[in-house]
Amino acid sequence: MINQNPEQIARDNIDKQLTACGWQVQSMAKINLSSCLGVAVREYLTDVGPADYVLFIDGKACGVIEAKREEEGHRINIHEEQGENYAKSQLKYLKNQPLPFVYISTGKINRFTNFNDPKPRAHEVFNFHRPETLQEWLKAGKSIRTRLLDLPALPIEKLRDCQISAINKLETSFKENRPKALIQMATGSGKTFTAITFMSLSQIPPRNSSKFL
Repeated sequence: MINQNPEQIARDNIDKQLTACGWQVQSMAKINLSSCLGVAVREYLTDVGPADYVLFIDGKACGVIEAKREEEGHRINIHEEQGENYAKSQLKYLKNQPLPFVYISTGKINRFTNFNDPKPRAHEVFNFHRPETLQEWLKAGKSIRTRLLDLPALPIEKLRDCQISAINKLETSFKENRPKALIQMATGSGKTFTAITFMSLSQIPPRNSSKFL
């Protein structure tokens, strides 16, 4: 469109991303939350002002998107508090609890925070999550980072000392909200078996699962 300001351009790009990810974008004046699983409502009214987008899953509010012009991309993190304030606000016509999912987006750069995490932190994502993904997270109740805190002790049968040490330290790293970790093990020490074991952590199955034996 001609003569759009930077904010309008950013919102057009966000609309395109949302649509590509399975969301239906609606205006505040024409809301139909039952039209599909995931609905993103523009300029939804809250008690702290209109939120750029409020996300609904099965008709229930679950998140917000704070839109910023592309020029803000290099310092997008400074707007995270603003997004959080909208997520904690009271939505018009609804009696909502604080919303768990918050995005800050320029239409080019997207940062996401899951406030169901024990220590919420924003991180960059390639795109918005699909409605089905957020629905699955809502049904799960606890986020994966929360469930990591509940891991029982590792059974050490059939594991070497170096494997036990590597897996336990990796779990500690995850529990302390440090998702990046490096494991160094000597040739022949069982790196492949260790890798298979800790990759299973992403699903967090019961410790008596065959994946850990």
